Amino acid sequence: MRILWYNWRDIKNPEAGGAEVFCHQIIIRLLQKGHNITLFTSQFPNSPHSEIIDGLKVIRSGGRYSVYTKARKYFKRNKQHYDIFIDSINTIPFLSPKLVQEKTLLPIVYQRAAEIWFHEVPFPISHLFYYYLEKKWLSRYKENPTITISNSSQDDLKSIGFKRTFIVPIGLGFEPLFEMALKESNPTVIFLGRLKKYKLPNHALEAFTIIKEHISGAKLWVIGEGPMLNDLRTMYKSQDITFYGHTSEEQKYALLRRAHILLVPSIREGWGLVVTEANAMGTPAIAYDVHGLKDSVVDGETGILIKDRSEESLAHAAITLLSDKDLLRKYSENALAFSKRFTWDNSAEEFERIIEGLI
Repeated sequence: MRILWYNWRDIKNPEAGGAEVFCHQIIIRLLQKGHNITLFTSQFPNSPHSEIIDGLKVIRSGGRYSVYTKARKYFKRNKQHYDIFIDSINTIPFLSPKLVQEKTLLPIVYQRAAEIWFHEVPFPISHLFYYYLEKKWLSRYKENPTITISNSSQDDLKSIGFKRTFIVPIGLGFEPLFEMALKESNPTVIFLGRLKKYKLPNHALEAFTIIKEHISGAKLWVIGEGPMLNDLRTMYKSQDITFYGHTSEEQKYALLRRAHILLVPSIREGWGLVVTEANAMGTPAIAYDVHGLKDSVVDGETGILIKDRSEESLAHAAITLLSDKDLLRKYSENALAFSKRFTWDNSAEEFERIIEGLI
């Protein structure tokens, strides 16, 4: 099939996240199966207008917001060259249902932004997006077969009228550990993710200050860049806290493998790829009980879900595990076993089955 795929960022974008990993890992496997795919995405500083990445033709035009207009213009000029159009929705959609009428359209909705608007967008614009615009945008897609990545995201879409939804689970781009690895000698917790308001990295840091009061020698590693990095470095100066910023994939996995617990105090996720990556390194997660994370964390088995979403409860759950070596070992082994269910090959097979059924 000839596929035109829209996503606001590509895998090389400095701000690429889990959605970009999902797109790229599915696409490269579809390419291997003989499909012809073009990814249309936004530009970033010093990025070429087009390039080939792992066999994928990437076209970049427009910035964070103008990419949507550029994408519609590109479709009008080139629609005869494609059989299927994939609209990968990250907060703001490409509004393709009206445009793509004579072609097969498949939206991907990883998650609704919902309350994220209140954390990332100032008042009163946040209320406009939350109470009106997001639902209005998404309502245009509800008649289309739609892919999402978790049960909670699927339930979210059904609640606003989506009629045909399919779950394509996330995968892992590496082999999980064969057996448990040696952990740090000091009790070590880790935060991994973009340092943005809705991911609440400050909650992880506040929780660590409580952990330190109860567990001598505890360490916190913070991996990731983002708009909050400099402020957090200034606010939380301690020899027990290390801000790594951006790391290579190899260093990221090495740190996850050596840490004891991952803290994930986000207010909402599509799934929580960082949880599964940590699990694959034998590291369980303590996360807030929210959309996405309640799918990636099996509460009481592979990790702990925090019902009241407070720094105090996050800390006390970590203290409980770090203080009980046998219990921590049980969670770690369960997390590692659970991670082995997820592969990008299986995800791509399911994705291909869906699009072939639509065609």
